[in-house]
Amino acid sequence: MEPLSPEELSAELERLAEEQVRDRASEDEDRAIRNRQRRERVVSLYARGALRSGQDFFYAALIFLYGDEVAHFDLARTFAKHATTLGEMRAWFVIAAAWDRALLARGKPQRFGTQFIREHGRLTLGRVDPRINDYQRAMYGVPPLWYQQQNVEQLQRREEEF
Repeated sequence: MEPLSPEELSAELERLAEEQVRDRASEDEDRAIRNRQRRERVVSLYARGALRSGQDFFYAALIFLYGDEVAHFDLARTFAKHATTLGEMRAWFVIAAAWDRALLARGKPQRFGTQFIREHGRLTLGRVDPRINDYQRAMYGVPPLWYQQQNVEQLQRREEEF
């Protein structure tokens, strides 16, 4: 395979991340295969040192954020942290979301309240660590907890209408 230019690589990573986000709602049987292929592509690019820009690491983080395992969420957080060191400000929210996903997957309360989960058939934020305040959330680009609570309640009402 011919090496990609930095622009082509960034465009590919952006496309893969967009596909990953769109695919998360898909319920077809090949979704897991496509998700795994996207993650494998990112790992291959990373192993070759091809990820260079904050944007590259941001898109890599998004792909792993929508993974299936704690290790995927941890890697998403690592990629997002690196993206921030390269100036990619959008990655701060991904750090928070990946952190929350990993905590929930481990059966612990989320820190920031970024994840809407289903409990007893209803959408909720679930348990959120009360030691984290809205100032700390803001540092990661996460809205205040009361706002997140309103969002999840609004989604639940919409769901009940259908």
